[in-house]
Amino acid sequence: MKVGLFDHVEQTGDRSLATIFDERLRFAQLADEAGFYCLHVAEHHCTPLNMVPVPGVYLGALARMTKRLRFGPLCYLLPLYSPLRLIEEIAMLDHLSRGRMEVGVGRGVSPFELNYHKVDHADSRNIFFDAYECLVKGLTSEKLTHDGPYYKYTDVPMALRPLQRPYPAFWYGSSNEIGATWAGEQGMHFTANGGTAHAKVNIGHYKAALEKRGGPAQHKAEFPGGAAIGQLRHIVVADTDEEARRIMKPAFEHHLASLNYIRNLNGSTELSGRLNVHRGIDFESCEVNGMAIAGSPETVVAKLTEQAGELGTNYLLAYMMFGNLSFDDGLRSLQLFSTEVMPRIAHL
Repeated sequence: MKVGLFDHVEQTGDRSLATIFDERLRFAQLADEAGFYCLHVAEHHCTPLNMVPVPGVYLGALARMTKRLRFGPLCYLLPLYSPLRLIEEIAMLDHLSRGRMEVGVGRGVSPFELNYHKVDHADSRNIFFDAYECLVKGLTSEKLTHDGPYYKYTDVPMALRPLQRPYPAFWYGSSNEIGATWAGEQGMHFTANGGTAHAKVNIGHYKAALEKRGGPAQHKAEFPGGAAIGQLRHIVVADTDEEARRIMKPAFEHHLASLNYIRNLNGSTELSGRLNVHRGIDFESCEVNGMAIAGSPETVVAKLTEQAGELGTNYLLAYMMFGNLSFDDGLRSLQLFSTEVMPRIAHL
């Protein structure tokens, strides 16, 4: 079991954005020193949920402030990019980090955010497919030629090429069967969202599609079977279960409010369609469904071991700074996790 970090980098309400950036970059440095595998950062727009809507800028800072930690977006919202410009950005970040870039891609979970950018979410799937095909061609060719429904290029010189060949690994995160199956068909590395029961179904669809394909497109020897199969979990570790739950509850509910900000702003009262991300309505319900884990090192090890066994995962995306969690509480949690939890789940 490898362990990575996930982050939205959301507004806290009690600290300046400059302070939040300083805290997160320091957190990443400490995670790097502790042996975490990768840091994945989300991309969202026009919401306090995400203060790094241009993830490449943030990742450029990470590239120069860490040494071993791999990193990347989870995910670039492809319908919002020029594929040509994004190819160049990926190549730059791969060289800035000396080959530590990991590329998550997606179409965008929020139709409201896409609409703000004048992209109709009904068209976003097809735009995504066309953009993804462009990315692969451009990252692997000396000249980009592509004739798709949305993007057309003819003999564009690819002066910037990634350091990793043929290109950095692609990742896909999903909370539904369609996305999980597509990720397996493409041979991508995969992360599941949602509670344990729901994630189990999607991981099953991913594994079946991956097996039918014959394995991952880019084999990673550090993961059994060559493919990273991950679960995303919000985690707080403290000396006791009571202290961990006391710390986590208000921070997690601040985070849920950020997650629901766009939906509530637009008067959408039901989780439906692209907004159906299958999460609980409060800390307690997310604790029950397995998304939120708070406790002593012993409790956290036990819960992660149980979930990994049920889901068949080999990768954990630990979401350890979220909501308005204080930096001191986050650092203490990271220290306990890296010294008392990580060594005990490494064999999973």
